Amino acid sequence: MRPTEGPSADDVIATLRRMGDPSHLTGMRRFGIETDRALGISVTELRGVARTLGRDHELAGALWRSGIHEARMLASMVDEPDRVTPRQMESWIGGVGSWDLCDGLCGNLFDRTPHWHDKAAAWSGRDAEFTKRGGFALMAWGAVHRKDEPDERFERFLPLIEEQAGDERNYVKKAVSWALRQIGKRSVRLHPGAVATAHRILERHDRTARWIARDALRELEGAAVVDRMRRS
Repeated sequence: MRPTEGPSADDVIATLRRMGDPSHLTGMRRFGIETDRALGISVTELRGVARTLGRDHELAGALWRSGIHEARMLASMVDEPDRVTPRQMESWIGGVGSWDLCDGLCGNLFDRTPHWHDKAAAWSGRDAEFTKRGGFALMAWGAVHRKDEPDERFERFLPLIEEQAGDERNYVKKAVSWALRQIGKRSVRLHPGAVATAHRILERHDRTARWIARDALRELEGAAVVDRMRRS
């Protein structure tokens, strides 16, 4: 947590406004990032601000309520994972309108909460585009960050990935592939199951499913991953 006499949310937002560079907004839009309420600050710069603030649940909530894109990204960096509730997770993911905020929220904060596994499974079956992407982003980030979790918990995601591999929306299908690839690369135990899942998806008469399968297999059956699995 940050010191009790640290900057208020208004102070932090004022700092962000000074840091903002409108010339960056064009590049953000080019990468599909929503800029209606953005200031034009890089994630690297935001991480620098987060380091000066420390963890603070109340500050994170106030930053999120501002609705400013970068303030919300910063909220994901300073919130306290152990104090995040399932209700908060539902509220925040429901307010996401960009893939970068979705991924940042899941990879900076949500995958560190006690509720990450349940939300990954639940959200993967939702209809809302960025909530659904959030489910698969949690699977992917969890496979990378949650070294404390047993492989069995990730095996349970493979049927969900296979089930949802037909969603043709760009931000969803890329996240499905991402989750499958990260789970498959996590360990020697998980690799064969992920590859088998991808091959079953490839057999479907569905253009999106085949794209996901090929995208995943390109990496999972690539020389770098196969060699690493053999050495493990």
